[in-house]
Amino acid sequence: MSRIRVTKPAALTALAGVGACLAIVVVPSAFAGTTTPTGGTCTIRPAAKHSEAPLSCLGVTASLDHLPAVGEQATLTVDVQAQADVERAGLSLQLPPALRMTGEESGLAAPTTDTFGQRTSKELALTPGTHTVKLKVKAVAAGPAQIQADISDIDRPDPRRAAHDSVELTVGASDGSSDKGVSVTKADAGPTHRPGSGARKARPVTPKAPAPARLSTRASAAATPDSARATASARPSSQTCVSGTFRNRFQSAEGGSWNGKANRDEPVSNANITLWGKPTASSATQKLATGMTGNGDGKFNLCYAPSASVTAQAWVEFRTQAGQMWSVVDGSGRLYSTATYSLNNISGSTSLGNVYANDGQSRAWHALDTLNKLWWNRGSTTNCWASRQQDGHCTPITVQWYPGSTDGTYWTTNDDKIHLADNDPDSEHTTVHEAGHALMGKLYNGWWPNVSNCSPHYVNRTSSTSCGWTEGFANAVAFHTFNDTTYYWGNGSSLNLANDRSTTGIDAGDACEARVATALVDLWSKVDGGWTKSNTMMSRTWQSSFREYFVDDRPDYGLDSGTTARNILYNHTIQY
Repeated sequence: MSRIRVTKPAALTALAGVGACLAIVVVPSAFAGTTTPTGGTCTIRPAAKHSEAPLSCLGVTASLDHLPAVGEQATLTVDVQAQADVERAGLSLQLPPALRMTGEESGLAAPTTDTFGQRTSKELALTPGTHTVKLKVKAVAAGPAQIQADISDIDRPDPRRAAHDSVELTVGASDGSSDKGVSVTKADAGPTHRPGSGARKARPVTPKAPAPARLSTRASAAATPDSARATASARPSSQTCVSGTFRNRFQSAEGGSWNGKANRDEPVSNANITLWGKPTASSATQKLATGMTGNGDGKFNLCYAPSASVTAQAWVEFRTQAGQMWSVVDGSGRLYSTATYSLNNISGSTSLGNVYANDGQSRAWHALDTLNKLWWNRGSTTNCWASRQQDGHCTPITVQWYPGSTDGTYWTTNDDKIHLADNDPDSEHTTVHEAGHALMGKLYNGWWPNVSNCSPHYVNRTSSTSCGWTEGFANAVAFHTFNDTTYYWGNGSSLNLANDRSTTGIDAGDACEARVATALVDLWSKVDGGWTKSNTMMSRTWQSSFREYFVDDRPDYGLDSGTTARNILYNHTIQY
């Protein structure tokens, strides 16, 4: 039986009936800050007013004087607002492939060009006020486009000394045909390229649990991720198969910097896929086969038994969902999908080679694939996210993201959904940090501690023991997943939070989330042999502080709280 020590739990679901009262908990953005703004006077809101993103001392807005069509020029104005002196502020601008900078702009670095578009940057010495940068841009291709602007304090990486803005437009082919906004929820596959220098050595993934269960289907000869190649080689000769590798090009904060994130080209793992087709030219569209991309390699092999010697049409659709265990949706709750071009008059098996996610969806696919890294070492003894849930009764993790979103960064018990702002998916640490909150919610079966003094909260400063616990756990999930102690923000800035008793700049004790996070990671890796036992304990008895976790509960569940464990805590300035 679960032991509950804290009263007035925050419900995960609304109570039915007229006059029902719902307690909603919004868990603030990851690492809301590292230092308190001088005088507490900074008030620039970087996101929508209902968001939990922290107020900042820096702001940035980007705008076009008009929406250019192909061949036309426009003036891009970037206004940087400062409410404090910043000796070295970094302004980074990125244009999509559909737009190009024209002429030389005073003070901006010479633009670099790659498959993601053009990038330029400039260092500024800021004093309070507004500073404006203007440049000419020219539309060179039709289609969805996003301009991005980032400002940050180079010497003090911190969401409270940074800001992000973007302009979304759909470039038209003729005068007056361009429009505001983009529509990328359903889109065609991106241009095919050979994986280039952006490919990185994959993080070793040792599966410690089965792959996420596939959606139930009527007819599917597609293999699960663990057996794709075996199924392909053993297919009956009467079947026709469509195979290939699904990949995503994206920009990663991990490995980047304030003025240039790292370009990546990687396979997408465990994505739901469907082979659609028309058996004859006059027949309706049918679902021919379903499956998932392979774990770690993105390979797929979809087979079906044709009803005629030639299939009139067939195409593959990839959706931002992994079985039924995690997904990425847009602001309307719809899955993103990328579809290949149509194969016509198919008389035998076909390989599509590399198929790329649509460029406008790259952040959605990056977030989906990031959650895959957490799934394979999630510390559960069942095929669900949390051990308290049994097969067939799992609850998923859902991420909401869309281009230009200011609705982030947080997870809320109200809809059990992670809300990511525009460039958040570029940071895998941010995605997994928020997933850590969702995971705690599942371990606690919808119950949530009464958290105090947590908005705002600072990763290196004292908040409260309840805030230190909930935020520290989420930080620890990210560090455990990536085997590091460095946090990366979506703009490419980073901060190493490794600490011991000699570390300055980080408050002592269990009310500081950085101390709790690193203590947890050390307990899991140096004492517990992983975090499965700890997560199982948390699914049976729920904690409101790190003290309860360590002093009250670990001994009851056979987890060390003796000399070795206490020395770990002591090294991180926590003593009980």
